[in-house]
Amino acid sequence: MEQKVGVYVCSDCGIGDALNLEALENIARNEYRADVVKTAPFLCSQEGSQIIKDDINNEDINTIIVAGCSARFNTDAFDFDPLKFVVERVNLRDHIVWTQTPKADQPSEAEEAAPAEAESADSQAGGEEAETEAGAAEPAGEAEASAGDSSAAVNENTQEMAEDHLRMGMVRAKKSELPKPQIEEINKTILVIGGGATGISSALESAAAGYDVVLVEKEAELGGWARKMYKILPDKPPFEQTRKPDIDEKIKSVQDNDKIRVITGANVKKTAGEPGKYEVTVSHNSSSETINAGSIVLAIGWKPYNADRLGHMGYGKFPNVITNVEMEERTSASGGQITRPSDGKQATRVAFIQCAGQRDPEHLPYCSTVCCLTSLKQATYVTESDPEAAAFIIYKDMRTPGLYEEFYKTSQDNPGVMLTKGEVTSISEDETGNIILEIDNTILGEKVMVAADMLVLATGMVTNALPAHIEDVTDLTPEYVGQWRETETQDGIIKEVIADPVVLNLEYRQGPEMPYLKYGFPDSHFICFPYETRRTGIYAAGAVRAPMTAMQSVNDGGGAALKAIQCLELTAQGMSVHPRVGDMSFPEINFTNCTQCRRCTVECPFGVLDEDEKGTPKTNTFRCRRCGTCMGACPQRIISFNNYSVGMIADQMKAIKVPEEDDKPRIVALICENDAYPALDIAGLNRMNISPFYRFISMRCLGGTNLVWIADALSAGIEGFLLIGCRFDDEYQCHFIKGSKAANERLGKVQETLSRLMLESERVTQVELAMNEWDRLPQIMEDFAEQLKEFGPNPFKGF
Repeated sequence: MEQKVGVYVCSDCGIGDALNLEALENIARNEYRADVVKTAPFLCSQEGSQIIKDDINNEDINTIIVAGCSARFNTDAFDFDPLKFVVERVNLRDHIVWTQTPKADQPSEAEEAAPAEAESADSQAGGEEAETEAGAAEPAGEAEASAGDSSAAVNENTQEMAEDHLRMGMVRAKKSELPKPQIEEINKTILVIGGGATGISSALESAAAGYDVVLVEKEAELGGWARKMYKILPDKPPFEQTRKPDIDEKIKSVQDNDKIRVITGANVKKTAGEPGKYEVTVSHNSSSETINAGSIVLAIGWKPYNADRLGHMGYGKFPNVITNVEMEERTSASGGQITRPSDGKQATRVAFIQCAGQRDPEHLPYCSTVCCLTSLKQATYVTESDPEAAAFIIYKDMRTPGLYEEFYKTSQDNPGVMLTKGEVTSISEDETGNIILEIDNTILGEKVMVAADMLVLATGMVTNALPAHIEDVTDLTPEYVGQWRETETQDGIIKEVIADPVVLNLEYRQGPEMPYLKYGFPDSHFICFPYETRRTGIYAAGAVRAPMTAMQSVNDGGGAALKAIQCLELTAQGMSVHPRVGDMSFPEINFTNCTQCRRCTVECPFGVLDEDEKGTPKTNTFRCRRCGTCMGACPQRIISFNNYSVGMIADQMKAIKVPEEDDKPRIVALICENDAYPALDIAGLNRMNISPFYRFISMRCLGGTNLVWIADALSAGIEGFLLIGCRFDDEYQCHFIKGSKAANERLGKVQETLSRLMLESERVTQVELAMNEWDRLPQIMEDFAEQLKEFGPNPFKGF
């Protein structure tokens, strides 16, 4: 489109008091030839936004630059149709005015002072009147400072900071083009893989919302583990009593629902395509068929930890040592009778050992969360079968989260249930087949011996996302269960892991299964996006993604169904799913200059790109989440978005005015929009003072960082680069999973670039920062600025 640019500067929230707004207007009008430039109070108000709307109607403005508060605030006031208008927010308030000394004659910490504080400032400054956002009196001749020439009053460094950010915002807006959403006819069927409680819940909820569902189950009938349960944990207030499972009624609801097709005895042989256009080959009844689906819910559940590895606890050695799963199956089969395997006699004294092979670095290092509750439930089986019977539970820690604490209290009140914290030091068998336990480190500090008819081991839950042959979850590859593959490219050898097939059998360049977290659970941003996997359109639900109870699994199935529906509806509009929900831009590749280096296909966190036989990337538009990692990975700089590109960021850096004075360094900070940007906002809200020599450029993700920016900017006189992004590795918080890590790995190559320029490699530094660590920001930035000062001026400055 032919751009008509309108620049709108807000004078409130202290902006007009701290800055020379006339100078900002001149930059927009004279340097960047904006068609309309206006300053107004409270642009976020109805009256303020109406000014912009009037210019849209009367002046045909289609590129809108709002210089005021953070882009994360007042989004509704500046919500213009993204298919018609380019909107760029320049954060003068939170990142500049509220973090800087606004006036040359004021203290170093900029604050919104109340009138009483202004009087105090008067006395400290020898009677000079202090300007405040609350409206304190201004000195004569400066009454129009907020809208006129206040150059004598403003802090020079603060003003220069604001001017550079306006320049960068103008460049970003002028380099942006309107997105061209890819809208196609898509299939809105939801495929649910797994017919247990989770999958059934997901299928019923999807159908209730009006969507067609295909439910695929590998066994001959639906129900999964729920059909094997004698009773289930409390799932309704007051959470005190167990009850019979209602899985049969739910199965009937599925079978009677016209919108749900059930395929049992089936396996997925191949999954190809992308959201809205999946083609899934399913085999059943000695034949196969292709199912067209728009999104997929993976609800394949869990398996018990292999108790054959627990010989030291008597399993496989003594016949009356069984697992909690075997206890459940035996009780269900007998209608509630508790009998022991060796002779079929009723067991009236049953011991339970918690964390059997769990929280153990040699077995399952994690807690399965459900086992304590399961033992409490099975202890009630013992006392219900015989009021004179006794159950003994020996635990490391009793974990009954949330409202299940009420069930724990009920069990404590049961006279037949005895609980003790302790360490089992010996497990043996007497001549009658009874199990003898020796327990040390009890709460009372005494050694205890328990003779039981039967011992139940509380073994843990292992995700079915792991191949069946994997037993040792402590020895998995970092991201996948699979085989290492080395691919030779023009950039050298790329080493990666290709997953072993389990259930999805994806036709993806990055392998047939989803990337895993350690211990085999599907990788996702657990806090913000628990259902999401690293394969867009495929949502994990239930115990396949984390150990959970039946009630939690049912709720999880409903949640995943909602995410699958959201994916369908956003894809139908050409929009991205999380975390850039609604983004209609797509990466475009200039294939003419592609060298088949494979960087983009390997580094994409979501497996968006496939390859042809030569290594040329093949796009799958609807898999993309618009993070820009491919843009940063590409050494040829041939991947870009309409509104986000290597050239755009490079031009933003070129827009920074680098002064000749050595005491005014310019430092570029690339900040992740998900954590670093809001952290800086919060620092501003708390009036934390930061160095005025930083220039902030917001990134969708640090994974989009291209090393060419660093070389170009440093050679132009920028003193240093500070990359502020999410945490990565085991405790990662990156919304795009591994973008922050990818940026960090790329910085390892910057040494060669800086050496070529004869500059210190420490001039480029990356820090990990969570949003709630905003209070660390000022010190981080101050330390980096001091380090650059020790290096001395950039020798390229002035060239």
